[in-house]
Amino acid sequence: MAERVGLRERKKQRTRAAIADAAIAMFLESGFDEVSCADVAARAEVSKPTLFKYFPAKEDLVLHRIADHEGEAAAAVRERAAGEDPLAALRRHHLAALAARDPITGLNDSPEVRGLHQLIESTPALSARMLGFAERRAEALADALVEAGAPAGIATRIAAHQVVTAQRVLAEENVRQLSSGRSPDELYPEAVAAAECAFDMLRTGLDGICGDLRAEGAGRLPPK
Repeated sequence: MAERVGLRERKKQRTRAAIADAAIAMFLESGFDEVSCADVAARAEVSKPTLFKYFPAKEDLVLHRIADHEGEAAAAVRERAAGEDPLAALRRHHLAALAARDPITGLNDSPEVRGLHQLIESTPALSARMLGFAERRAEALADALVEAGAPAGIATRIAAHQVVTAQRVLAEENVRQLSSGRSPDELYPEAVAAAECAFDMLRTGLDGICGDLRAEGAGRLPPK
């Protein structure tokens, strides 16, 4: 019985992968808006109801690979080493992802990954769905932080959203640098340095930036 369940699950995974692969290939070839779900179903040799069983919305055909990372930050906190604080665990996890050239960090220039980044950036429906992904990722992280002992409430939610936003900005900068012709290996040391800077700021707060601005502006007249 267990073997039968295992075979059934593997078949589902193969079907899901076949649909997703067909969709990505077609979207990269022709554009997101020019390809219908019926077109994808036909290419993957499944029915439309089967396609929607695995991917409830057309956007999910693209963003499922990113959505698979939705709980990663929360998992990094929950699975941290004994004695390791949550922010240290998040830093370690992010640096490991950079070293592995994980596409979620932006430090990956395979043709498909670069094509996906361009597709998301140029398609409003996909860009809008990315905002929802970031929101869910941050809220999941906030829950994990509360489980780790942080106080439930707005402060912890703000902290979680700051972490997720910092990681998004880091990834966007990596994508931008690679788009200018640099290679992941060439960019890697700078990407690590930028990540270290971001996590240092997350730990110490914004005083190092905003405090300096206050000092610089202390002698200026207020605007009229």
